Formats: sequence, C-alpha cells, structure tokens
Amino acid sequence: MTRFVIPPPATPSVAVADTPDRFPVRRIFCVGRNYAAHVREMGNDEREPPFFFTKPADSVVDDGAILDYPPETQNLHHEAELVVAIGTGGREIAEADALSHVWGYAAGNDLTRRDLQAAAKKAGRPWDWAKGFDRSAVCGPLRPVAATGHPASGRILCRVNGETRQEGDLAEMIWSVPEIIASLARSIELQPGDLVFTGTPAGVGPLERGDTCEVEIAGVGGVTVKIA
Repeated sequence: MTRFVIPPPATPSVAVADTPDRFPVRRIFCVGRNYAAHVREMGNDEREPPFFFTKPADSVVDDGAILDYPPETQNLHHEAELVVAIGTGGREIAEADALSHVWGYAAGNDLTRRDLQAAAKKAGRPWDWAKGFDRSAVCGPLRPVAATGHPASGRILCRVNGETRQEGDLAEMIWSVPEIIASLARSIELQPGDLVFTGTPAGVGPLERGDTCEVEIAGVGGVTVKIA
C-alpha cells in the first residue's frame, strides 16, 4: 500500500450537466490562434499550423464561481472557447477517428493576463505565467456527445455585464476539433480526463473588478463567472 508523506491533492474536476456527477480533469491543452479574425486582431498570420499551450488541471473553475482579480496584472482578458473533453485516450489518432475519443463538450473561458503575455512574447519567453495562473481555466458543465452531437457550427459569444464583447461561429475555427485532436496526438498521448480549449473568436478584452462574464455556445451551454 502506498504511503504518501503529505496528503495527496484532490482530483480536479468539472461538473456534468443535469447530474451530480463530475468529470475528472487530467490535463488542459489550449489551442492558440484558431479563429482568423482573432489572429488578425492580435497582429499575426492565420495561415500558421496549430500550436498549443497548457494550463494546470487544478486551474479549472466551475460555473458560477466568484474569482479574485489575479495578481501581477493590470489587463485580465476573457476568451470564450469551446471545450472538448476526452473520454478515450490514444496516440497517433487518425483525424477520421478523432471524434470517437470525445466524451463531451462545454463552454469555457480561457482567462489571460494579457500584459504578462505581451511581455513574454516580446522577450521570447513561455506564456505560462500569462495563461496558467490559479483559477484561469473556466469551464461550464460538460454535456455528453449523446446530448450535443459534435458541434461544428453554432454561435459562440461572450458578454460582460450584459454587453456582447465576442460573437462568432464555431464554423470559423481554422482547425476543426478532429484536426486539433489528431495534431495533439501526434506529439503526446491523450488520456481520459484531458480537456482541450479550442481557441477564441475576435473581440477579446479586459475584465475589471465587479464584472460578470458570461460565455454561451449554441447547443452546448454556457458558463458565468464574476470578478470579485
């Protein structure tokens, strides 16, 4: 029997819609620059191949959370995203088989310390401190594929205090969910419990103390957080 020298941490998890069940989170992968309009607003070229960054599993946040404004930033940004939950792992997954590895989908918000990201880019350094900080991976209740199908189109939007900030369509993603999964699985072995944030449409912008931020995706659901 394994004896741990300190109590092991709790398993991070996200809610499953309309049930008391939870989905355990193993790793969180995020796709950078996956909507052409957002790529352009960030001053980049949309034709580059997909790339990824990660967030710690325990940065995941449930719907309805009240979040402290994070330290070391004066420019916290919202990023509305479709989240894919992996239910069956694999390596070298063919694009044609990729969707069979998906357990379900949710609405997410990839919170970003934009000023730290800009400084890291300028210095040629990793984005970890800008993206992987505490409580930075907001994820709404997951809905299984049986309830949602595999959404390849549908409105995605973000509201701050009731005002629409981001609005796009999942069909505008440069790299589709099957392409994203196949690309990831060429480099790493996906496992059950992995989450994939699939990129954000144009319109990202700042959140201030006291703001309420809502993300909605047609046919998938939503997620709301408030900045304390």
